[in-house]
Amino acid sequence: MSSPPTANRSASDPGSLIKVVASSLIGTTIEWYDFFLYGSAAALLFNKLFFPGFDPLVGTLLAFATYAVGFAARPLGGLVFGHFGDKVGRKKMLVLSLLIMGTGTFAIGLLPTYSAVGITAPILLVIFRLLQGFAVGGEWGGAILIVAEHGGAKRRGFWSSWPQAGVPAGNLLAVGVLFLFAATLDDAAFEAWGWRVPFLLSAVLVLAENVSYYLFTVFVLTYVTREVGLTRDTALNAVLIASAVQLVAIPLLGALSDRIGRRPLYLAGAIGVGLWGFAFFALIDTRSFVAIALAVTAGLVLHAMMYGPQAAYFAELFGTTVRYSGASIGYQLASVFAGSLAPIIAVALLARYGSSTPISIYLAGSAVITIIAVLLSRETRQRELSADVGVDRDGVRGTGT
Repeated sequence: MSSPPTANRSASDPGSLIKVVASSLIGTTIEWYDFFLYGSAAALLFNKLFFPGFDPLVGTLLAFATYAVGFAARPLGGLVFGHFGDKVGRKKMLVLSLLIMGTGTFAIGLLPTYSAVGITAPILLVIFRLLQGFAVGGEWGGAILIVAEHGGAKRRGFWSSWPQAGVPAGNLLAVGVLFLFAATLDDAAFEAWGWRVPFLLSAVLVLAENVSYYLFTVFVLTYVTREVGLTRDTALNAVLIASAVQLVAIPLLGALSDRIGRRPLYLAGAIGVGLWGFAFFALIDTRSFVAIALAVTAGLVLHAMMYGPQAAYFAELFGTTVRYSGASIGYQLASVFAGSLAPIIAVALLARYGSSTPISIYLAGSAVITIIAVLLSRETRQRELSADVGVDRDGVRGTGT
């Protein structure tokens, strides 16, 4: 027998909604810290540690290939966690995804390098990356739905955007920890053992979510250090500043979507990202830190115009009994063809043409696809989700009507 609708309970008890939002934000921050820590390390270190026999740019390409493997596992995670999340509850699946992610990340921190065990090292790296991808594929749907299904439509965009803010928060934490160790250790010590500590810290955090985003936050690390020739600290600092700004922008834009709708913001963000790709590299090529930080920050704010409303938008597209599965599978499948391939395609284009212009064109083409999809979709911000939602003792679960 299910409890009264979630919306009624949260309306009479605002503290309940805030607690749910806070828990979800913490969960997504931890999950994405683990996921983005790998991406940053792949951009800066893994070519040397796991693919030392190749040209540096080819080694980076192979490191990004292992990064992409995590995305390949995300749809499977969305399918499995979505199925059981719709059956047994959101909370159990969310907790399980955090434990799996933490295990994979901790294991990466203990991996021997290629110089110690040869080909076994990159094989193990791929296995644990698959584990990370499987976990994050299940986490996203549970995190956003726990919030989206608490409360009515009036402020759903705002509250549902907070789990989304866990993405820049996780990236901020990952880049910040890497920067701390890179700044306090010499290169030899950092490459020998310092890089491992942020991965091992994942276990401590546990005991306590495309194309544009991954180009602006992951590929930019490679471009700044290898193509422009600036220091690793310069690249990390720029992403650090931009992630902090995006962390604030996401909930503000989620709230704005409650007023003007999901589609207008999403459309504006897609158009902006498509155009900004050309200015992005021009600013980075100036070699000015201020210009580089501005390039990344503006890119992530434009990305936030899509990402802020996204949780509510996706939740509102599906009925309760298939909402976890529908939102998760759609989101994670897109991540395979967008987020996972973006750094790889960007590095390949840079190696082939020796110019950033093809990368900007690639980003613009991706934006056009998004623009078409938004124009073909419907506005959802007034849809009520609470009518067929019940709560069991484990957390939010759709009862179906």
